[in-house]
Amino acid sequence: MYMTYGWPQVIPLESGLCAVSQRIIYLKVINRLLLVVAPSHLELWSSSQHRVRLGKYNRGPDSIQNEGENLQAIWSPDGKLIAVLTSSFYLHIFKVQFTEKRIHIGGKQPSGLFLATISLLLNEQVPFPNKNLAVNLAVEEENEFVELLGLIGSNIVCDSKNMLLGLSDGSLYNISWKGEFGGAFELDFHFYDGNEATKSASSLDNGVLTSSHGLSTKSAITHLELSLPLRLLFVLFADGQLVLCFISKKGLKQAESIKAEKKLGCGDAVCASVASEQQILAVGTRRGVVELYDLAETVSLIRSVSLYDWGYSMEDTGAVNSIAWTPDYSAFAVGWKLRGLTVWSISGCRLMSTIRQIGLGSVSSPVVKPNNECKFEPMMGGTSLMQWDEYGYRLYAIEGGCAERILAFSFGKCCLNRGVSGTTYGRQVIYAEDRLLLVQSEDTDELKILHLNLPVSYISQNWPVLHVAASKDGMYLAVAGLHGLILYDIRLKKWRVFGDITQEQKIQCRGLLWLGKIVVVCNYIDSSNTYELLFYPRYHLDQSSLLCQKPLLAKPMVMDVYQDYLLITYRPFDVHIFHVKLSGELTPFRSPDLQLSTVRELSIMTAKSHPAAMRFIPDQLQRDYSSRSDSSSQSDLLTKEPVRCLILRTNGELSLLDLDDGRERELTDSIELFWVTCGQSEEKTNLIEEVSWLDYGHRGMQVWYPSSGVDPFKQEDFLQLDPELEFDREVYPLGLLPNAGVVVGVSQRMSFSACTEFPCFEPSPQAQTILHCLLRHLLQRGKTEEALQLAQLSAEKPHFSHCLEWLLFTVFDAEISRQNTSRNHTTGPKHATSASLLEKTCDLIRNFPEYFDVVVSVARKTDGRHWADLFSAAGRSTELFEECFQRRWYRTAACYILVIAKLEGPAVSQYCALRLLQATLDESLYELAGELVRFLLRSGRDYEPAQADSEKLSPRFLGYFLRPSSFRKQSSDSKSNSFKDQSAHISSVKNILESHASYLMSGKELSKLVAFVKGTQFDLVEYLQRERYGCARLENFASGLELIGQKLQMGALQSRLDAEFLLAHMCSVKFKEWVVVLATLLRRSEVLFDLFRHDTRLWNAYSMTLQSHPSFIEYHDLLENLEGKLSSTANLEET
Repeated sequence: MYMTYGWPQVIPLESGLCAVSQRIIYLKVINRLLLVVAPSHLELWSSSQHRVRLGKYNRGPDSIQNEGENLQAIWSPDGKLIAVLTSSFYLHIFKVQFTEKRIHIGGKQPSGLFLATISLLLNEQVPFPNKNLAVNLAVEEENEFVELLGLIGSNIVCDSKNMLLGLSDGSLYNISWKGEFGGAFELDFHFYDGNEATKSASSLDNGVLTSSHGLSTKSAITHLELSLPLRLLFVLFADGQLVLCFISKKGLKQAESIKAEKKLGCGDAVCASVASEQQILAVGTRRGVVELYDLAETVSLIRSVSLYDWGYSMEDTGAVNSIAWTPDYSAFAVGWKLRGLTVWSISGCRLMSTIRQIGLGSVSSPVVKPNNECKFEPMMGGTSLMQWDEYGYRLYAIEGGCAERILAFSFGKCCLNRGVSGTTYGRQVIYAEDRLLLVQSEDTDELKILHLNLPVSYISQNWPVLHVAASKDGMYLAVAGLHGLILYDIRLKKWRVFGDITQEQKIQCRGLLWLGKIVVVCNYIDSSNTYELLFYPRYHLDQSSLLCQKPLLAKPMVMDVYQDYLLITYRPFDVHIFHVKLSGELTPFRSPDLQLSTVRELSIMTAKSHPAAMRFIPDQLQRDYSSRSDSSSQSDLLTKEPVRCLILRTNGELSLLDLDDGRERELTDSIELFWVTCGQSEEKTNLIEEVSWLDYGHRGMQVWYPSSGVDPFKQEDFLQLDPELEFDREVYPLGLLPNAGVVVGVSQRMSFSACTEFPCFEPSPQAQTILHCLLRHLLQRGKTEEALQLAQLSAEKPHFSHCLEWLLFTVFDAEISRQNTSRNHTTGPKHATSASLLEKTCDLIRNFPEYFDVVVSVARKTDGRHWADLFSAAGRSTELFEECFQRRWYRTAACYILVIAKLEGPAVSQYCALRLLQATLDESLYELAGELVRFLLRSGRDYEPAQADSEKLSPRFLGYFLRPSSFRKQSSDSKSNSFKDQSAHISSVKNILESHASYLMSGKELSKLVAFVKGTQFDLVEYLQRERYGCARLENFASGLELIGQKLQMGALQSRLDAEFLLAHMCSVKFKEWVVVLATLLRRSEVLFDLFRHDTRLWNAYSMTLQSHPSFIEYHDLLENLEGKLSSTANLEET
């Protein structure tokens, strides 16, 4: 897995002499060197820790005029020779040599970089047999054909001795690296498949056939793709046809022996790239889609990837322009002609994209506009060329039409469960060239990425990071670069390094494992070309502390460790298992003795692809037995030698190997990585012990459980592919948090800043729970007590309520599906079995207080027609309501009202709603009370057709209680005029509301009164008119002003808003005493002025009251203001 981070780096290039055709024609990385070929010059850069230009070669104006611009280029596999073909068909062969002039970067340590010279060895015109070919090609140089050559990629391939050039007449031309011209030859386009009758059917059928099983060679060859390990050559023609050819064992030297085998694709291919190790061919099409083909047995389409599901069509991105596989062939980068660059995993997960995310399932594709929103997006002009460095830490890309710079995207790699390095699934780590990106998982609600930079003293001399392994408890990390080894203590945040640098430089790590507190290093000895295992204690890295040194027979393919057992596999498939015995205590003050003894050797003959990873599988049945045995037998059973192991092969096949008899059982295919979870933790809080292993591939996440039969690993007894575990196609799983029961994944995010040209790419971790899958599995196996124990361990974990909800929903949904499927069949025993699982699930969840919320939440997600089945297992809806009501969980109880209306009838639901309304008013839950009022008013008017209307109300009413109030649609039925309907049912609602309003008004709880009116839409105006001389009456102004001032606390903004609300209603009913009090508190002098200008007696009483009470001194300035206004008004009237 590859995930980009940080800002793209810019590598500036020189401007060439050819102003007309400013483009880069070739980009390649070999031996930490980056070669860039432009139409008029060549540049050689270092592709190591420091990007520095080491050498260049500029062609003069006369050379360009006489021999043409550089058109195509190829670099020899050893990096010593460069071949360039010009537009006038001159072949230039350059030699790369390094001088003794060292480049000084800065710092104490030398850089190890030297200046290089690029010299011309050969300059000769290629003697093409068809002179018209040369003329035609030269004329077409300014047209689409050469543009196609320049943008799609090179139509030159090579091995160590020869080059092969595709020509515009469909023929191939052979040239040796010594400058010998082998001449042109045409391919024999006869597609044999072993059946004479099917020769014609297997030939190309695009309308250009010259015979029943031949292909016209008039179409130009625009791209060649060579795979020497597979002995395959792919020839791509300008008309979109892609042909697979076989080459001989001698490579391209015997070019005439190249035979066309079969055609691929749909006739719209524009580029291709092959992953030799996985035997997969990626084909880019004019439709903007990349098609993946399996080359292992029968050439067949595996899957297609595109940006269609992200809202981008071919009109936005254009055709696929280039494809580049990562060095380990686990991912590939795709560049489009018009816009963007994306990296995909082999299973189709989108790991990185320069195109801004607009969301999944977009109805229409965004139109690319040259506005400010897009100016910071990299590769806006399309991608012409791409190249990974040899470690996969950088992706070099050139934007279409740009020859001034190269963009370098930095990538980190996940510690995949592969090869000779240990697992890190318990501690999620992404490692980059000079740092580690750790997932901080202490709080699974908010996972974060921590950048951990390696010590400069180590990484400057041993760049880059090659291997990372985490200890079993996840508290220690072992990191190895080019030489040596360093350890990191996560608790203490300290590094441990070799004290003697000479010892460090003698270690060339090829793999890392943790054996308890011991670090196991697979070391390559350069002098003897052999391998060995070194065992170091984690507390001291020094030769004096070396516990053991074990020579190996050959280079190991994969290694694994479980407790005291070590597995090593050599090519072709020889498995060796060792037992590690440590005598003495492993402390800095003692010298323990470590011995390895061989316990098993297997040599397996198979035609399958090589293993990419192997992991021991502990015997879970023995572990179950040991948990019930005495402590003396436990240690013997727990350290028993594993007799099975999982094998992940390079082609994605996952199989189970029995180490006793050597039998291998195929389980599934198209797998990228897997995690063995059983037997990996002795802690009681491990939530995934019941799982045998998990795997991830193009199907998503799969969970494997042992069966209860005789053979616990029988394939057909496994429960596979929980659909709830399907990650988004842009979230890649990193590992597990066993104590939290979640899978941790990572996706790409981009942050934009106005001060930078490009966005910053940020890996974003995400967690997905698997607890509901584990609980369902235990219930299916009848392990009710174990399921309860697991749930109790998880009760304090995040997302616990969500897991219970998903558990009940999936079980109930499966019940509904079975009922629909078997509706026309006899369902006696089968129905009882499915209902039993539903009842077990409800019985399990009933042990937790979340039960009531979970049940009604699941009801909300399902059709009301099936509620009877759900509540037959969960309990009567009225009983659940009553329990919530007694526990004062009023919001949850409100959600049951509609269920009761559906199952028990409207009368019962109205009774429950009235009780709940009174309780919510007493608790001042006015928004919830308002929802109950709206339900009661409508159900009261529609009492007769209640059965029909309840179905209409089902989704909407339940949503009233579960959506925020800001999103509720206020119904006109709830307005005050609804109270005019004086039915007995509505009268009871009105009486409850008026009684509560009188209670609030009597106690002058004005803020609650405002909230009550707003929440329930209570008609306050009508109520005030009726209660003017009742509970709304103020006895006297002074006491009223003091009391209401204390109740409202006018210093708070919300209190002032409440007072304004009340003042408006009091003015509408002309309630003078309330208007005077509220206007005084709000200092609304204009309102008071309108009252007093026509009522002198009221003004005098008001003025005297404020002046005579010391507590009202704060209003004296208001008095002076009013007195001034009134006196000026009186003077104006007199005049």
